[in-house]
Amino acid sequence: MSNLLKDRYSTTFFDSFTEILKQIIPDFDKEKFLQLIYDNNWERRELKDRMKHISRTLHEFFPAEFAKTVGIIGQIIETLKQQNITGMGLEYMFLPDYIETYGIDAYEYSVECMEFVTPFTSCEFAVRPFIIKYGDRMLNQMQRWSLHENPHVRRLASEGSRPRLPWAMALPELKTNPTPVLPILENLKNDSSAYVRKSVANNLNDISKDHPELVISIAKKWSGLSKETDDIIKHACRTLLKQGNHTVLKHFGHSANANIVISQFFIYTPVVGVGQRLEFSFEVLNNDNKNLNVRLEYGVYYLRNNGQHSKKVFKISERQLNASQKIEIKRHQSFKPITTRRFYPGKHKLSIIINGEERDAEMFELVR
Repeated sequence: MSNLLKDRYSTTFFDSFTEILKQIIPDFDKEKFLQLIYDNNWERRELKDRMKHISRTLHEFFPAEFAKTVGIIGQIIETLKQQNITGMGLEYMFLPDYIETYGIDAYEYSVECMEFVTPFTSCEFAVRPFIIKYGDRMLNQMQRWSLHENPHVRRLASEGSRPRLPWAMALPELKTNPTPVLPILENLKNDSSAYVRKSVANNLNDISKDHPELVISIAKKWSGLSKETDDIIKHACRTLLKQGNHTVLKHFGHSANANIVISQFFIYTPVVGVGQRLEFSFEVLNNDNKNLNVRLEYGVYYLRNNGQHSKKVFKISERQLNASQKIEIKRHQSFKPITTRRFYPGKHKLSIIINGEERDAEMFELVR
């Protein structure tokens, strides 16, 4: 069985889904639907392109008027629920895509549809064109959603308004001015659902990349309100912590201290092949007469195609070291090929970071 996400759209999936369509749409032509799905480009399509293709194909069988399609989408989801298919997987995200593509000019019907669909399969991507087109009108709706009884709808309010949501349409106005998002996050900061609170933290982390001082002020404002808000702001500040922002580090008790000493830094694999692991270790000594909080990280300076280096920081741990305590850290970093990073042979660099302060650094070589 294939492990590729795009292959979730299997013959079994379409057999099941078309049976549902036959129950709902009069004179539904299953043979024609499958013929359109399995066109000459199907095998070459990746996941998102397959979703978009299914959405376009459905449009051949759904009513041209989106207001009428809303009811059909509702019936599809209700039928799936009756079959104990609870959603939240990738397979049915072509339904939000349909709303985004064919409902953009039918605001009221699309809002109604997204509110109903998102507990089954998230509309976090679909809502973004509506934010761009309708601006404050859509954001005000999302603020109302932040008070909704369903946690999936409340999460949509936060996740859909993230300025930098990965793999999603950009929201340049919210990157420039995230102020309209803040009332949504305020409503959700004490949400009963950890699923929702994580989205709040991710939204703030997005904002921190363009407006660090704003997020720092929110972190100070929310600090100590509850364990939940403390967890949110810690997760929200993760990029600022990795950037070594001194204000944030100090807020979380991680100040630079010369009495935290690094020694015995050693790279066991100074020449590492693509697909292998970089192995290294070092020792940390608290040379002070009092206990100290220590945030341990390491940075990898990846060689780029242009000969420059790009730094990425990886967290090891946060801990308290007792006076005069010494610990040994052993770690490895994989150079197994991944889709989000291309490895180039040549000289790379590894550094050790203590409380945001870069200490020792050593070179190593990556080979094919």
